[in-house]
Amino acid sequence: MKIRWAEAGDEAEWRRLWAGFLAYYDMNLASEVTDFTWQRLLDQACPMKARMAFDGGARALGFAIHQHHPSTWVMGDDCYLEDLFVDPAARGQGVGRALIADLAEHARAQGWNRLYWNTEITNVAARKLYDSFTPDDGHIRYRLTL
Repeated sequence: MKIRWAEAGDEAEWRRLWAGFLAYYDMNLASEVTDFTWQRLLDQACPMKARMAFDGGARALGFAIHQHHPSTWVMGDDCYLEDLFVDPAARGQGVGRALIADLAEHARAQGWNRLYWNTEITNVAARKLYDSFTPDDGHIRYRLTL
């Protein structure tokens, strides 16, 4: 497995995984949103980036979309893992663990202070993986759509 930054030539594989991610959450997004997300992932000026795991060839196994931001709680930045997805055919092979560990390594190298993420309380398989990194912090997320 190789993990690297998403590149322009990865678009078809990213879109395949993104469609699986959206299907898992039973979400329908306008194609314009997906197009915009892909453009932002490649935009050097945008803090949102994607790390992608590959099988050693051209087949993508998963992605970790993240962004860093200033924090009022530390003297520096935090890294928010916004979306993590592993192809169902590749689950149980350490891809998710490798993507999180890779992102943590990147965050440390950048001098960021914390890496954090959210998941649905019912996502038992993911929570088992996440709990192996750190216990949940007891927060509940609220989202106000504007």
